[in-house]
Amino acid sequence: MKNIFTLVLLSLALTLSACHQKNADDADIDLIHNPHSASGYDSESKMPVISFDSEVHDFGRLSAGESISYSFHFRNTGNADLVISGCSATCGCTVADYPRHRIVPGDDGYITVTFKSAGKSGQQLQEVTVMSNAQPSRSRLRIMAQVGH
Repeated sequence: MKNIFTLVLLSLALTLSACHQKNADDADIDLIHNPHSASGYDSESKMPVISFDSEVHDFGRLSAGESISYSFHFRNTGNADLVISGCSATCGCTVADYPRHRIVPGDDGYITVTFKSAGKSGQQLQEVTVMSNAQPSRSRLRIMAQVGH
């Protein structure tokens, strides 16, 4: 019993002393400076900002089987080049076409969203997520339509 107690005490002492040892590599760890993390947006850093005139468009009434498009206008209101890396839709009935080139600060462009109403009926709400290097990195565009027969 005494040997077990001594063994447990020795294990505990080794564990506690190991927890207090400083790793030699700890001094070399440097955190990445990101001015857009916990403290919010730092206006002095170079970041693109994608600003849409409108993020929602209502097509109104559509006939079933109709395909219709709308172009969302945006501007890079930031102070660095904007790069749109992709667009994804909530449904295969909706696709987006977007600029594949850099948009310099102050320039504008369009993201064209096409909705195909084939097989749809009633009130439709579709969403397109725009992924870019802007802050925030994801923007949401919404289209609506009332599809009838």
